[in-house]
Amino acid sequence: MVEIQQNKFRALFEGLKAGDISRRQFIQRSAALGVSMSVIAVVLQAPSAAVAAPGGAAGVKGGRKQDAAAAPSGGTESQTRGEGGELRIIQHQAPTVLNPHVSTGTKDYLAASLVLEPMMNYNQEAQIVPTLVTEVPSVENGGLNEELTEVTYHLKEGVTWSDGEPFTADDLVFTWEWIMNEENASVSAKIYEPITSVEAVDDLTVKVTYAEPNANWFEPHTGTIYGPVLPRHILEAGEDAASAFRSNPIGTGPFKVDSFVENDQVIYSMNENFRDANKPFFNAINLKGGGDAASAARAVLQTGDFDLGWNLQVEPAVLNNLVEGGDGQLVVQPGANVERININFSDPNQEVDGQRSHFGTPHPFLTDLKVRQALNLACDRATIAREFYVEGEEPTANVLEGIPAMDSPNTSWEFNLEQAAALLDEAGWTMDGDTRTKDGMELSMTYATSINPVRQKTQAVIKAAWEQLGIKLQLQQVDAGIFFDSSAGNEQTIGHFYTDINMFTNGASGPFPAAYMIEWYLGPDDSNVSQKENDWSGQNRARYSNPEYDALFEEVRLETDLERAAELFIQLNDILINDVVLIPLVNRAADVYGAVSTFNVENVGANSFEVMYWNAANWNNIQ
Repeated sequence: MVEIQQNKFRALFEGLKAGDISRRQFIQRSAALGVSMSVIAVVLQAPSAAVAAPGGAAGVKGGRKQDAAAAPSGGTESQTRGEGGELRIIQHQAPTVLNPHVSTGTKDYLAASLVLEPMMNYNQEAQIVPTLVTEVPSVENGGLNEELTEVTYHLKEGVTWSDGEPFTADDLVFTWEWIMNEENASVSAKIYEPITSVEAVDDLTVKVTYAEPNANWFEPHTGTIYGPVLPRHILEAGEDAASAFRSNPIGTGPFKVDSFVENDQVIYSMNENFRDANKPFFNAINLKGGGDAASAARAVLQTGDFDLGWNLQVEPAVLNNLVEGGDGQLVVQPGANVERININFSDPNQEVDGQRSHFGTPHPFLTDLKVRQALNLACDRATIAREFYVEGEEPTANVLEGIPAMDSPNTSWEFNLEQAAALLDEAGWTMDGDTRTKDGMELSMTYATSINPVRQKTQAVIKAAWEQLGIKLQLQQVDAGIFFDSSAGNEQTIGHFYTDINMFTNGASGPFPAAYMIEWYLGPDDSNVSQKENDWSGQNRARYSNPEYDALFEEVRLETDLERAAELFIQLNDILINDVVLIPLVNRAADVYGAVSTFNVENVGANSFEVMYWNAANWNNIQ
């Protein structure tokens, strides 16, 4: 949204909180501003997000009934399982692992979501909807206690794993135990950490207990990133079983894996044991990875060689030409994602204890705030957004975007090379020919990102501006399958972060974005830092340390008044922005994807908090 729209929407939000306008008026007026229903729902919905009611936590505990909320499923009532034949997906970032709890890349979450499911999902309106449970717990239905410390889930009857084994409460217990076992190096561990116990009351009832009141009680069990349930009967066999599961998971979802070639292709067939007798519509999925976003867009929008293409991060002019010259559909779903430059606070060029970017070795100059401020001022966000992103993907100064209640009014961005140069002068970096130096050291950096034409052009814009300041910049492009890999032995991953800066997109995975803002949290005994000791599974990849940020993060995790929580999240955002811990560039859409004209895009259910394939059980063709 442009700034005027943001201000108007914020005013509507304040009016709603004050009781000056009704919920209906808020929805109508927000929609008139062009705000998506998914964003409006995030502000209104409880418990997935809410305006805190008088008395604070009541807005979280109560809320409106969610029984009617469901995944989009139009036209699925009379269909026959498998009658749709094969669906061909082109995913230019090829998957490398199919267990999301040990993955760090969206490409892997996508591929896994066709097989593995969470207990609950977010639908297209950002409402929490039941998937493997009969209903979303609430105080009203008895599933959530008043203190927000105990949650009871009732599992659906008759659900089985794709191998025919029954799905039970014991699988939920095992999932928590497996994630919290340090030997498994799960990236989900910090999300599940607030849980003190998961108890199987009976085969279809699970009780989850938190040590402290938790407004975000739903996050560990909701969504395709942190929520997928693991099968005890497969993984309890140990390390060999876990290794095999990375490429051939057994799930409760609509599809099962027939073959997987890492960094290339996954072939799925329909799960004959899926709980809905007439789903899935497609009897197979051929997910082909590799290439680039532009060729993927062409293969869907123009030639029709593939039916569906995810994340078409392609210049607007190219996309428009493909749409005009073909017979496909281009869909843009606004969202909470941010394309950003990440700053390494550790030294990537020194090795300590068998690892570079060691937390104990500060970066020689990126720890200087003036240098970081200069880099921030030298990013031409306006040109990047205008030339390389579609309408609605706007420049941003914030890392936390797409949740209006948490939209910081305190930040701004500016492109000002003169001021950037002055800051570098103040920091003692003087021009020596074409490059600045200080104490015999050149101001030189390596800037990495994944292979993608838009990202390479963004790199070029950044390099041109920074070189005017006397900053030497070496550009590095890494195949997405390697860049977003989670393998401990792969030194080019975002977890290792063995360059000075890198660039990619990330965003909130839920309307209470603790799992997103944990990226800059240090954790007890530095446990959240990405390092050799945890197989680079820690979320704090920047190796950033700020006691004020850590204290606020720990406070917001326990906050049950969502209005107060929103204030705290804004403060967390502002710390990161004012300290230039990263450089946000563009507020990207949740999804920009292509589909052939026969594919029913209404059932995709794209939204800010799920990966795009989450609703594949309900995919079908236009009737």
